[in-house]
Amino acid sequence: MKSKSLRNIAFFLHRYLGLVAALVLIIVGLTGSLLVFQHEIDEFLVNQQFGQVIPKGNLLPIESVLETVKTAYAKQPDLKISSINTLPDPHLPYSFWLQAPNDKSLQVFINPYTGIVMGSRNWDETIIGWTFKLHYQLLAGEIGTIIVGIVAFMLLILSITGIVLWPGWRKLISGFKIKWNAHPKRVNFDIHKVSGIVAAVFLTFIAFTGFCWNFNNFAQPAIHAATFTPIIKDPVSKPIPGKSGLTLNKILQKADAALPGAATTYISFPQKPEEVYTVGKKQPQETAEYGSSRVYLDQYTGKVLQLQNGLKPTRAEAVLNSFSPLHYGTFWGLPTRILYIFVGLSPLILSITGFVMWWYRYKGKNRQQQTVTIIEHLGKS
Repeated sequence: MKSKSLRNIAFFLHRYLGLVAALVLIIVGLTGSLLVFQHEIDEFLVNQQFGQVIPKGNLLPIESVLETVKTAYAKQPDLKISSINTLPDPHLPYSFWLQAPNDKSLQVFINPYTGIVMGSRNWDETIIGWTFKLHYQLLAGEIGTIIVGIVAFMLLILSITGIVLWPGWRKLISGFKIKWNAHPKRVNFDIHKVSGIVAAVFLTFIAFTGFCWNFNNFAQPAIHAATFTPIIKDPVSKPIPGKSGLTLNKILQKADAALPGAATTYISFPQKPEEVYTVGKKQPQETAEYGSSRVYLDQYTGKVLQLQNGLKPTRAEAVLNSFSPLHYGTFWGLPTRILYIFVGLSPLILSITGFVMWWYRYKGKNRQQQTVTIIEHLGKS
């Protein structure tokens, strides 16, 4: 295929995919800018609403805190404890997640030193919870998840075609130059090309990871296939007749023995007889907030059924573990997180300037067509 034909195809895709996906991209981009610092914002809001934890003495055993929560919500049997966040930060409370039948998530905060219930909230109704659901699924459930996934794929194509169409390939300096004293049409074009090329690589990362997350059932097997990594079956507990599950303390002892020296960051509880305990771990060398290590244990025997070592990931795990840093811009720490705020704003800038470019072209075609019509009419008369 000739380079001119390839460029024409890229131009066609870039223009019309941009027009179709603009509104959703603006929403996802703006909410994404806020979510870059979601943990810091949420911690601030929790401190304002429930108070800050003041370290005093030793941490209480997690199982005793668990019993406190069970007692506090004993009259609401429809609420099931699904997980606990236990980040090793002395100023953070333990965060218990209780799941209701209507898929609403109640978050309960416990002082890990005193065992006092600090308060609770419906996460879906918080600023961060609402923003996250708008970003991930447009507040439209499964249909919204599919729409955002499709738009993420469109963004991937837009980013690639934008790089192909960038005029700086012919002359590098002009590709980064904005002629502010030129005609508004030219200024608009320059803003579009410069904003686009600066954000394009990062938008490619965001688009690819977002698409894979929203279509995980398709993407994960594809990544395993592409990296020649066999897919391991999900671990399953084997119920023992007449025997109940192990206590949480024993489960945690088994998990600690599997990864000595690693801090427990979260615990996911089995909700069915065949499900397992998942204990999230963070080893000292890991940089992700919750770590990338996980221990999967049989709920009846405590046997380690599967171990994911964040420091020794499989090829597929290494790819999947890179998604969160690439999507939220944490791969180079604070500088890239700040950069990602502006990357999230770029769809708004690119959509506005792109629409203006299309409008100028549309008006130009209309005027040309009107001129041709007038000339033809005069010729006939």
